Amino acid sequence: MQAIRMSEPGGPEVLVLDEVPDPEPGPGEVVVALRAAALNRRDVFVRKGVAKVPLPLTPGSDGAGVVHAVGPGVTGVAEGDEVVILPSLGWGDDPRAPGPGFRILGGPDQGTYAQQIVIPAANVFAKPARLSWHEAAALPLAGLTAWRALFTRARVQPGETVLILGIGGGVATFALHLAKAAGCRVVVTSSSDEKLDRAAALGADIGVNYATAGDDWAAQVKAANGGGVDVVIDSVGSTWGGSVDACAPGGRVVVFGGTGGAKVDLAVRPVTMGQVSLLGTTMGSPVEFRQLLAAVATQAWVPVIDSVRPLAEAAAAHEREEAGLHFGKLVLECG
Repeated sequence: MQAIRMSEPGGPEVLVLDEVPDPEPGPGEVVVALRAAALNRRDVFVRKGVAKVPLPLTPGSDGAGVVHAVGPGVTGVAEGDEVVILPSLGWGDDPRAPGPGFRILGGPDQGTYAQQIVIPAANVFAKPARLSWHEAAALPLAGLTAWRALFTRARVQPGETVLILGIGGGVATFALHLAKAAGCRVVVTSSSDEKLDRAAALGADIGVNYATAGDDWAAQVKAANGGGVDVVIDSVGSTWGGSVDACAPGGRVVVFGGTGGAKVDLAVRPVTMGQVSLLGTTMGSPVEFRQLLAAVATQAWVPVIDSVRPLAEAAAAHEREEAGLHFGKLVLECG
């Protein structure tokens, strides 16, 4: 089969289409013939060596396809089933946090930038019937991250206001869809007026351009909203101080990424005096993935797809992801 392989960290050019042996399922495993895979920011970190993983590697966390082979002892999954992959491996039994065996598909485990993948049978779920292959492949990592951030960690309620930083990325667009479906008011930020306009077309109530607002972006959010927000979804990291400042008393800031850097200076007093909760999260459990899939089955929105490329053009997709030019998910066709 064909797969994208990387043998060393570096720029997009290290992603090379290669011939590799077809995978064989072991006990409790299935082989999925992938129809599509999708990019995440994590893939860029893996490729650049920021996330340390054993090499050589086939990257990629997200994928959807058809079960091609079933290993010994597998029940409830059959050849020919149309499935979507849960990239959260080894979460464990505690819903509060992943256990010591937790890892994310696509490093250290071989990922989805391939025509086939072997995966634990427990990590394949029925593909949502109303989604295309591209949309289904785009859903898992970003959709699950947004679901856990909003509903497990922040416990958003109808009528609350949710601020989503950096609209355009995968998690941000999913968070917008899910928050609106939950009856929330949504405020978004971006450095691009075009992205703010596209977010408004998806239902965002307010957009703030942080590039023109500068250091006053949190104050502008509060002014535009008529007061502080109830929940902030923050994937940037370096923005924690502004996220706290944008909150109404008792607000919750959910953080799950560090696209703006691995460290942040945070003043203590606004957190304590504002009674603000700072909530960390990453990915989500199989239970939460089932909840997300159930919501997708009944709600009208679909994942936002930025663009679709053949598997051989994974490097070009990485260039667009890393440059932040995309709005929604970048997808690769695998077969």
